[in-house]
Amino acid sequence: MLVKLFQLLSKLPLFALHLIGSVIGWLVYLLSPSYRRKLKANLRRAGYQGHLSQAIRESGKSMFELPFIWCAPPDKVLRTASIENWELAQAALDAKTGVIFLTPHLGCFEIIAQAIAAKTSLTALYRPPRKAALKPLIEGARARPNLHLAPANLTGVRALLKALKKGHAIGLLPDQVPQNGEGVWADFFGTAAYTMTLSAKLHQMSGAPIILSYAERLPFGRGFVIRFVPFEEELGNTPEQQARAINAAMEKLIARCPSQYIWSYNRYKTPPGVSAPGNANANHQDAP
Repeated sequence: MLVKLFQLLSKLPLFALHLIGSVIGWLVYLLSPSYRRKLKANLRRAGYQGHLSQAIRESGKSMFELPFIWCAPPDKVLRTASIENWELAQAALDAKTGVIFLTPHLGCFEIIAQAIAAKTSLTALYRPPRKAALKPLIEGARARPNLHLAPANLTGVRALLKALKKGHAIGLLPDQVPQNGEGVWADFFGTAAYTMTLSAKLHQMSGAPIILSYAERLPFGRGFVIRFVPFEEELGNTPEQQARAINAAMEKLIARCPSQYIWSYNRYKTPPGVSAPGNANANHQDAP
C-alpha cells in the first residue's frame, strides 16, 4: 500500500511535492510537541535558531520529495540535479584508490547516491528498516543500476571494504547514530554526540580519500545542486580525534545551507548499552 502511494505521488511535479511538504512541515511542527521541542533545541544548540521557519518548511520538503526521488523514472530524477566539482571524485577514481563519500542529513541526500551511481559503481551503507512493511519501499525503491546497498552490520562493512579494494566508491551517512560499540562520543555543535568511527577506519585500512557531498534543495521546486567538497580536517590518531574531525567537517557543510539540515533527527541520543558521555552539556532527554 505504501509503495503504491509513493508511486502515485511520484507523478506529481517536484514543485507540488515541495509545496505540500512545506504545509505538512508546519502542521507537524504545530501538532507535535516532542517534534517541536527537538527541532528548536537542536537549532538553538547549533546557533541557527534564526532559521527556524525555513527549517520547518525544508523538513517537510525532505519527506515529500522522497516519492519522486525513489519512485520516479531515474532519468527524470537526475534531470532535476546539477553537479559541481565532480572532477574531485573522478580524480580519485582514476587513481584506483577507491573513494569514501560522506554525506550528512543535509538537503536531498537521497539523490546523491543515484547521481554517483550514474557515473560509477557505488556501495552505500544503510540501516535496514525495523518494520518489515517498509522493506519493499526502503530497499526496493532505492535499487538502481550500479548502486549496491550494504546493511549496517559486519556483512555490510565487509562489502564496503571489498568495494574500496577494487577501487570503487562507497557512501556513508556520518551523522547517523551508530549502535553500541560502533562509535565514540565526540563534540557536535558543542554537545557530545555518539559518532561512528567506521569512515575513519575504512580510510586507514584502504587509503581511499574522503570526499564530502551534499545536495542543496533549490527554491520553487527547481531541483537540486549536488556539490562535492574536499575533506580538509586533520583526522588525528585516536577514534575520538577522528570522530571530532569528521563532525567538524559536517558542521562546515551544514553552515552552507543550515535550514536544510534535518534538525529533528535525534542526533544526541544515547544508544542502548552505551554509557552516557562525561559532558554536562549532553542532552539525553531526547533519547527514545
